[in-house]
Amino acid sequence: MTDIILSVKNLKKYFEPHQSFAQSIAGGGQKKLIKAIDGISFDIRRGEIFGLIGESGSGKTTTGKLVMKLLEPTSGQIFFNGEDVTHLGKEKLKEYRRKVQMIFQDPYASMNPRFKIKDVLEEPLIIHKVRATIEERTKMIVKALEEVKLTPPDEFMGRWPHMLSGGQRQRVATARTLILNPMMLVADEPVSMIDLSTRAEILHMMRDVQKELGLSYLYITHDLSTARYFTDRIAVMYLGRIVEIGRADDIIDNPLHPYTQALIEAVPEPVTGKIDIIKELPIYGEIPSPANIPKGCRFHTRCPYAADACKDEPEPELTLDGEEHYHACRRAYEVQAERKKKQAV
Repeated sequence: MTDIILSVKNLKKYFEPHQSFAQSIAGGGQKKLIKAIDGISFDIRRGEIFGLIGESGSGKTTTGKLVMKLLEPTSGQIFFNGEDVTHLGKEKLKEYRRKVQMIFQDPYASMNPRFKIKDVLEEPLIIHKVRATIEERTKMIVKALEEVKLTPPDEFMGRWPHMLSGGQRQRVATARTLILNPMMLVADEPVSMIDLSTRAEILHMMRDVQKELGLSYLYITHDLSTARYFTDRIAVMYLGRIVEIGRADDIIDNPLHPYTQALIEAVPEPVTGKIDIIKELPIYGEIPSPANIPKGCRFHTRCPYAADACKDEPEPELTLDGEEHYHACRRAYEVQAERKKKQAV
């Protein structure tokens, strides 16, 4: 059996924007496609936590939805356990979704408020027609709650979602994915709507579950601090493309793309005696529209290291630099030198 559980090959997802009649006439009848995902490739290994990071609008969540088969790709391929799952029929799709489950961002909106916790956890068993008696299903629910450290389970099974804290709800959401014994979880910003005091606790629980059950994770986040703590490898996305990918420690300690460097420098640092620190970031402006991607390197409009070649020459492809560390930047060494210079000051 191969070491790769999920493989994404040159995946693209384009959307057609809705236009009024006047907008259509002004544009000559032509629509500019919204290139949410514009040709990305990556592999996730068995038992690995793979992080996907970037700003809002970079394409992270769209990638997660494509992997979950909630969206159909425009082109490219997705392989799971060596099998092409890019386009699946109804029965095959149901089988795939039993093996690949998703933890959604909002623990408050991801479950039916009219269901008790027992019903929330039983619902996947009903949908996937798990043949079991009421007693057997109850045992499965109890086991799932114990796996996410909601104990004693009897105290939670009869509660309603509004009776739980945000952290407890996210544990229930995680238990709901585990009850079908999946092989992989897609976690889309699973702690972004949870209090800071409980984020580390939830991530620690998720890592314990991952180790105990041998799961693989696609962890989607904009938070580099949690990505370093939680992931094994990181892919950095910008405007629908992966611009850097490698082991988590390598990416954080030695960023080779100016966008990655800017994300790292944006992470707040605690300073004794000061409430807030306003940091001067090396990039400016907002991420361009995916309907109007700049020519050349798509980051050059915000990059402090941009040269004429970055604007005029074709977009750089990912280049290997060191062990398992890839970047897509012509001026990677200037970025590296500048960072070392700042650290030396």
